[in-house]
Amino acid sequence: MEKQNRSGTAGKAIRCKAAVCRNPGEPLVIEEIMVDPPKAWEIRIKILCTSLCHSDVTFWKISTGPFALFPRIFGHEAVGVVESVGEHVEEFQEGDMVVPVFHPNCRECRDCKSQKGNGCSIFGDKLVAEMPRDGTSRFKGMNGETLHHFLSVSSFSEYTVVDVVHVVKISSEFPAEKACLLSCGISTGIGAAWKVADIEEGSTVAIFGLGAVGLAVAEGARLRGASKIIGVDLNQEKFEIGKKFGVSDFINPTTCGEKNVSEVIKEITDGGVDYSFECIGLASLMEDAFNSSRVEINLDGFITHEVNFQDINNAFDLLLKGKSLRCIIWMD
Repeated sequence: MEKQNRSGTAGKAIRCKAAVCRNPGEPLVIEEIMVDPPKAWEIRIKILCTSLCHSDVTFWKISTGPFALFPRIFGHEAVGVVESVGEHVEEFQEGDMVVPVFHPNCRECRDCKSQKGNGCSIFGDKLVAEMPRDGTSRFKGMNGETLHHFLSVSSFSEYTVVDVVHVVKISSEFPAEKACLLSCGISTGIGAAWKVADIEEGSTVAIFGLGAVGLAVAEGARLRGASKIIGVDLNQEKFEIGKKFGVSDFINPTTCGEKNVSEVIKEITDGGVDYSFECIGLASLMEDAFNSSRVEINLDGFITHEVNFQDINNAFDLLLKGKSLRCIIWMD
């Protein structure tokens, strides 16, 4: 049973406004909707402010496949105040300021407790369209129709219901407009620099794409003491913006002439950067980002022999005689 709150709304459906997307690519419509009370291990949040992420736009455009679910309430970067909590919820209470996050953290499984990753083995194996535990929606239109959730958050609504594994409590003194940025993009970028790459002081860094995530990577690299932060973007105006986040050098691929970006980066870093981040999601840029990195591993030294495929048995002989570290076998 939901715990009672001062406003008397606990355990009751709340009527509020939401920006509903009824068809892919169409403008959102502000509608009156009903938000059900939270069930066990869920909390209902009054959204203070939210922001728009490229992921919202990407899913908004999808018209076919399992992710094309409409009508739907998008939004996954937000901050709000807990309005009421469901059964078994102990870590949150009415009035807490919280940030909903699409990436689950059950705080109990082996992966969530690990310092080497954050992929929850209980709730993080798939993208669910509704609530993660029972697969049902907490949103209804005024005619009773089901409105689908998005990334377990759906912050384009005055009220939303979120599972406790998708919520982080923050200080009430944190400015709301800044706190909502921590839900997705900014945490992704800074976390990539701090937690994943663990950039050391004096390192050189290249960032492909200076959107919010890329600039957050730059900020993380700056805070870790990177000596050179190279930003790569087609938009020349991004350089001035990037300077505020520590970008020291800027490359516009359209001005590189016959050279590719990786060649330019290797020239200005004496062989390549220590860390390279691709923040757009294009395969061609991933290749450029990889080629821009410095080789720190002596792979050539491990290759002692090379043979053609028809001579594969020679590779066996070399290894059995202790004469080979690695024999490369060419198929053609």
